[in-house]
Amino acid sequence: MSIRGEEDLAESLRCLGFDADGEELVERVPFRFKLDVDRRDFVKLLGAGLLIGVATQSNAQEQGRGRGRGGRGGGRGPATLSARLHIGKDGIITVMTGKVECGQGARAELTQAAAEELRVAPESVRLVMADTSLVPDDGGTSGSRTTPGTVPSICQGCAAARDLLVALAAKRWSVEAKTVQVKEGKAGDGKPEHSLTYADLAADEESGKAMNGEMPRGVTLTPVAEWKTLGASLPRPNARDVVTGGHLYPSDMKRPGMLHGKILRRPSYGAKLVSLDTAAAKAMNGVVVVHDGDFAGVAAPTSWLAQKAIDALAAGAKWESPPHPSSATLSEHLRKNAQGGMPANPNAAEMAAGKVLKRTYDVAYVQHSPMEPRVALAEWDGPQLTVWTATQAPFGVRGEVARAFNVPEDKVRVIIPDFGGGFGGRHTGESAVEAARLAKAAGKPVHLRWTREEEFTWASFRPAALIETEASLDAEGKISSWHFINVNSGGSSLRTPYRAGKNNERFINSAAPLRHGSYRALAATANTFARESLMDELAAEAGRDPLEFRLAHLEPGRLRSVLESAAKKFDWAKRVKEKKPGTGVGLACSTDKGSFVAACAEVAVKDNAIIVKHVCQAYDCGKVMNPDNLQRQVKGAIVMGLGPALREEMKFENGKILNASYKQYKVPRFEDVPTLDIVILDDPKVESAGAGETPIIAVAPAIANAVFHATGKRIRQMPLRMEAAK
Repeated sequence: MSIRGEEDLAESLRCLGFDADGEELVERVPFRFKLDVDRRDFVKLLGAGLLIGVATQSNAQEQGRGRGRGGRGGGRGPATLSARLHIGKDGIITVMTGKVECGQGARAELTQAAAEELRVAPESVRLVMADTSLVPDDGGTSGSRTTPGTVPSICQGCAAARDLLVALAAKRWSVEAKTVQVKEGKAGDGKPEHSLTYADLAADEESGKAMNGEMPRGVTLTPVAEWKTLGASLPRPNARDVVTGGHLYPSDMKRPGMLHGKILRRPSYGAKLVSLDTAAAKAMNGVVVVHDGDFAGVAAPTSWLAQKAIDALAAGAKWESPPHPSSATLSEHLRKNAQGGMPANPNAAEMAAGKVLKRTYDVAYVQHSPMEPRVALAEWDGPQLTVWTATQAPFGVRGEVARAFNVPEDKVRVIIPDFGGGFGGRHTGESAVEAARLAKAAGKPVHLRWTREEEFTWASFRPAALIETEASLDAEGKISSWHFINVNSGGSSLRTPYRAGKNNERFINSAAPLRHGSYRALAATANTFARESLMDELAAEAGRDPLEFRLAHLEPGRLRSVLESAAKKFDWAKRVKEKKPGTGVGLACSTDKGSFVAACAEVAVKDNAIIVKHVCQAYDCGKVMNPDNLQRQVKGAIVMGLGPALREEMKFENGKILNASYKQYKVPRFEDVPTLDIVILDDPKVESAGAGETPIIAVAPAIANAVFHATGKRIRQMPLRMEAAK
């Protein structure tokens, strides 16, 4: 890509959301972004200056099912994380990251990280996210890894830049580096005539040469006690665009001459296309038909014409549909198809000597249900393919698309505008591949947007679970043995945090009838639901208060602290004592991904309807980086958790989804939101963990236990329904 004059430079910056002076724009115009840009050209676009890169090694593995190669960093060992920034001679600071913003707050937090170490105001930093031709591969945005993994990496890169500024100032002024401090983007040593900025650093040839050599080691980051920007609340930098409609989501992307795509979907899961009559669709003016094996789709000048053409293809299609299990028999199906069969309990002898509880818990499939369904805009420019889409794994999708067309990855560019929700369901690039197939055949850009029905049918689901449990109590009311088997959903938070004489915990795969994958906290919700429900049943069997029983089996530590904090804020003892007819209280606690959560819930049960009146949740994710955003994350997780707890459930029969719309599949509404009390345990001595997932996992069991307190009946399935109470 060549930059010819100020006009091209200004236009390219507008594509990134900035004006020529580096100020963010409300209106974003991505329509003329040249397709063959690479990182070297991008640096030219940013202007002369200093490019700084720091690579660190992640010490964590994101364990997740269903991510495949598209997840990048999930279950494949430590991933290399890079943080890079460009400091222009005009002083403009551009930070680049492969992470995406899908409502979780990464844009604000990563901006804070850079501003903190550079000692500049957050508005001085512009963040370029998730463009595979411009940014480093920071791994997928998943597993709550942005906070513990990418924030430190960006901090190190920015701290290296600050150290260079200090070194430059010390050399020019012939003073010791320790006498130089950087404040508000300027280096000084207390003398009024001594002042250097990052623009001065970028203009220094010697500093530029130094950066071409070996990167500095042992960069010192700002201690938590000295944080000025991190640890404070910062609104989302492009919030004004979002609330005024100025932000362009992937669904809003356009290109000159763009066509609209539609895909012929199978009538049921596993159906095979036997024959297809394409004549009627091909006869439509301007319609391009693509038919390759079981894949069939169209591209047309309007979405209306594209739908009309797909209807014509559907009328001319003949399918063979294999048998498929029903949601009504899901539990039996999972048990029957458990790999290796259901294991025997090795603690059977110990259990014979005490009180034994044997319980089964069922968890349904649920949809991610993002506001924005899957969408992609694909454009070929000779051998170069550019795709605008919504994914949590931009580099993973780049690889997926490259493999689909058997082209090198450097011939594929994936751009991810901030999009409308992921929740773990955006690790794969099926819509990108589909749009690219249509665009290649049409010779024009093609925009493909899934319908809500397609999203609810063909996207992945949170895995269903069958959980078999057995536990025993000794004569003193202590847990003497624990047997816990999760079938199908996964091993997240599988191990009990409670003391038990002997433990046996396993995860077993099964033949899943639906395509499942990552979901906010994945299997941690199912495992916490079963474990915390069983703990309540054991407490009742021992004749002890649920809170007292848990504390008696918990060691001192962070989990115990959040449980005590939630119970205190909720006034647990008083609420239990002053219980009113038809109402009840329950609690639950758990840990996942390095953070700890406890929830107390109050419910009312009337005419078999469960009404959640109040949820109090305590949460500990170490040192808090953005308090307001953390509050939003926790509240959002609680509200999201209400859906699968109370009514969200995929229903299917004969290979078809029966409730593939918001009318039939009811996510939480405003009227469902209870009174919320959030207690954040902000511990500066503990490294920060991500908060996008764990706050959801204690919601359902707390409600289930409150229902028992209200009615004396147990519900051992999600969603909770009184007709299933025992």
